[in-house]
Amino acid sequence: MVGSAIVRTLTRQGVPPADIVTRTHAELDLCNQAAVGAFFAAERPTQVYMAAARVGGIHANNTYPADFIYENITMQANVIHAAHIHGVQKLLFLGSSCIYPRLAQQPMTESALLTGTLEPTNEPYAIAKIAGIKLCESYNRQHGRDYRSVMPTNLYGPGDNYHPENSHVIPALIRRFHEAKVNGAAQVSIWGTGTPRREFLYVDDMAAASVFVMNLPLATYQAHTSTMCSHINVGFGSDVTIAEVAHTIGQVVGYQGQITFDSTKPDGAPRKWMDSTRLNALGWNAIFDLNQGLALAYADYQSKL
Repeated sequence: MVGSAIVRTLTRQGVPPADIVTRTHAELDLCNQAAVGAFFAAERPTQVYMAAARVGGIHANNTYPADFIYENITMQANVIHAAHIHGVQKLLFLGSSCIYPRLAQQPMTESALLTGTLEPTNEPYAIAKIAGIKLCESYNRQHGRDYRSVMPTNLYGPGDNYHPENSHVIPALIRRFHEAKVNGAAQVSIWGTGTPRREFLYVDDMAAASVFVMNLPLATYQAHTSTMCSHINVGFGSDVTIAEVAHTIGQVVGYQGQITFDSTKPDGAPRKWMDSTRLNALGWNAIFDLNQGLALAYADYQSKL
């Protein structure tokens, strides 16, 4: 999802398609160190956007914790190390808001990293993403590389995973409300109490922020970060409750039935709201509001039916 959005952004900004090198998972297994090395040796990229990851919602994180920590750490290590070995000076690593402590002060600033206990339902994934940040910082410190990290809030939009169990909250709800509308279901039950608050960012906004941060002059980037806290948050700027986003999705889809909440299911962290002051001070702000983004996301889902 994010990789495709970055390609769209680069293309809109005038980068020739021939200069953009991509691989699907089927074409390149990033967990295969030899294959990753061969890719870098053959293509010789000058910039790398590390957007690939094993991702999912609460159910997937709880069900496949070993897969989440192993695959993400392995992919990150393979790509970042291969980039260094093959002389890539500029790399952007995409992390996740789950790197911050479960009860971090809201909104979460970059300095909150490693100051408390992580949310148990996605701790393995969070540990992997923290490792990615520290990999970038370590190659910068030891080898003088310019490897940067951005931490997106919850993303959604074209190219999302709409799996009924393993997807994130917005694509999962888009699918459930659409199917409920088509089947005439009188009720849709949502996991949890509906009270946790989440911030959501449309994926093309995230892509634009990624390219923006990648292209910042090194002196400007370093002036807004530090050697041991080099990542930058990317958020929309405000958050909503899960109940609010569920009702909004229901309206966008056109579902007319009742929406209920199953409090026997886990809520996850009570709140996840990113402090994007650092990025905003550099001159970037989100464009798509939630209603606009959800309408585009639902159109994307319908186009795949």
